[in-house]
Amino acid sequence: MGLLSASSPTIGKRLFCIYLGTGLTSHFKSRATRQAIMDLYGLIGYPLTHSFSKRYFTDKFVREKIKESSYELFEMKSLEELPALLKRKTDLKGLNVTIPYKKDVIAYLDDLDDASAERIGAVNTIKIYADGSTKGFNTDYYGFRQSLVEWLDRRGEVCTNFKALVLGNGGAAKAVLVALQDLHVDYALVSRQKSDDSILYEELSQEVMNEHLLIINTTPLGTFPNVEECPALPYDLITKKHFLYDLVYNPAETLFLKNGTAKGAVTQNGLKMLQLQAEKAWEIWTTEENLWSV
Repeated sequence: MGLLSASSPTIGKRLFCIYLGTGLTSHFKSRATRQAIMDLYGLIGYPLTHSFSKRYFTDKFVREKIKESSYELFEMKSLEELPALLKRKTDLKGLNVTIPYKKDVIAYLDDLDDASAERIGAVNTIKIYADGSTKGFNTDYYGFRQSLVEWLDRRGEVCTNFKALVLGNGGAAKAVLVALQDLHVDYALVSRQKSDDSILYEELSQEVMNEHLLIINTTPLGTFPNVEECPALPYDLITKKHFLYDLVYNPAETLFLKNGTAKGAVTQNGLKMLQLQAEKAWEIWTTEENLWSV
């Protein structure tokens, strides 16, 4: 016969190669498309040995069937690495910020949310827009305020019944102080260094301790693996009338809280605050408008 049929061994091999090539091309195009639409989120800070955020958001993506999303840790010894990260990871939609960069990161951002980060002076959440611009928010405020109100309410208490001692003066403390102001809670800031705005641990007399029944630890002291550390409070002056709140969540009961429990105080760790602030961060990242409400 003058014409070769498709059943010919030669033609069959050629057709198979064409089909296979087309299939592989489609496969790689599909894979590339999937990679291109991946929404990436992450955490910056130093060190990042034990991250609540990665575990929380990874579980959230699975539990809520959120497709094409992932969460990574970006440990940075210096914030000077941030611009390169944003340039390299073009699929980044949002970042969480942790110790020690909540205040210093402001200088690297294009804009701040007036209702949270601008007012507080610290950032723990960054939204990255399609044009690459960045805006800082503070969801620690929301997480702390909401968790404090719910905790005291379960105990039959209201915030205005208390005066507070706030231990530490870092980025987390800034959010706590603004929340206490909004809740009309008088407070004293306690630090290792004397300033016009704070008192020293050595100045915590019996009178001061009896007057301030809500004690909030915003320092990282006691965080795993340094579980034998705690703020230098006069724990012998703690009573069953005291309420101790620790922003640390790992371990679930820090030495600060253990010392309070031993004296009959009511205690709360920072896990609920973290969950609330994480959900607020997700809301900010995935909402087109600059949604902010408490």
